[in-house]
Amino acid sequence: MQLSRYEEDALDGRYGDTVALAYRVLVAIGNAIEADRLIDVSWAHVSGVNYNTIGDAGLRFLEDISREGIKVKVKTTLNPMGYDRGRIEPTISDTFIERQERILDAYSRLGVTDIHSCTPYDRDVFPDIPPGGSQVSLAESNAAIYANSVLGLLTNKESAISALASAITGKAPYSNLRVQEKRYAKVCIDVRYDIKDELDYGLLGYYAGKLSEECIAFNGIDHDRLTSADMKALCSALGTSGSTGMFRLQSIDAKERYLFDRSDAMKVKDELSDSDNGDIIVFGSPQLGLDELSSIIDMLNGRRFRKRCMIFCARSVYSKASRLGYVDALERANATLYSGCCACLTPLISRDSVDSVITNSVKAAYYLRSWNKVGVCMRSMRSIIDNESV
Repeated sequence: MQLSRYEEDALDGRYGDTVALAYRVLVAIGNAIEADRLIDVSWAHVSGVNYNTIGDAGLRFLEDISREGIKVKVKTTLNPMGYDRGRIEPTISDTFIERQERILDAYSRLGVTDIHSCTPYDRDVFPDIPPGGSQVSLAESNAAIYANSVLGLLTNKESAISALASAITGKAPYSNLRVQEKRYAKVCIDVRYDIKDELDYGLLGYYAGKLSEECIAFNGIDHDRLTSADMKALCSALGTSGSTGMFRLQSIDAKERYLFDRSDAMKVKDELSDSDNGDIIVFGSPQLGLDELSSIIDMLNGRRFRKRCMIFCARSVYSKASRLGYVDALERANATLYSGCCACLTPLISRDSVDSVITNSVKAAYYLRSWNKVGVCMRSMRSIIDNESV
């Protein structure tokens, strides 16, 4: 890699150990992916936040680098934490709270913006999204895919460490999806299934994510029917099953071509859904936006959930939803809103108190089964509300 004089000096430690470490990370990654240089980024989104995911080793690392007094060089946002500060449940231990707060303190010292959201592409969550064509560094998988595919931003599917290194330096290796020539699909999936809702898009995304690590094209999707919830479901499922960082909604002439039909959708659903019903209902992986909260209220049409319903959203979305009366309406319907955290990888849902959950999210289904060890019943949001409310 060709480095500037400043970058060479930073790598040699002239600007401190933490900056040098960040540059070593980026140079190592750059050499591995055959980048010829580092380029400037204008936004970073870091995923190493939840104590459940980074543990004591991650906590010690963050505390060590944050004590040097450096600040991030670009606007940097944070993924969800492990619990809702305003609604602490009995399943959240004092130890978990203490260590989670230390993680947040370390990020605060670094100057990171604590949106605590896996949907930073939602302008209700983060209004300062750079314009299309901007180079950014996003670690949350669904956010990276959404940024590339929907917003026209340029990012690789970063790790927590590489995104943090970009935040500290304002740099990223120039390769892969950061290069326009590499953002064209070589694999095309012909959709021969009548996709009706967000669950169908999630099943398609999970299927597609296993087929290629490169940009994927979808042929046969009705653009006019796509909602933001559909896009989120597709992006999050793609990020769950594979490492692709981008898709295109267009037909291409590709050597690699696959068919997605009803039988493929049912195979994915059978892989992820192992229960006929559930003890609780879970919405919000990725976190829900204002439009989705409004949709739930409209679908309920005055009815109440038969079972406990857990809904996850960003803090800013919760605040706006509260002012609009959505929070009160949902709580009257036997739903509880949790802000700043997510359905995945949280101690809020435990096998000790829950045998199985009902969810419309492919990402939630995957992680609730593999991490939380609970059974999963998958249905669309509409189906859940129609069958689980009175």
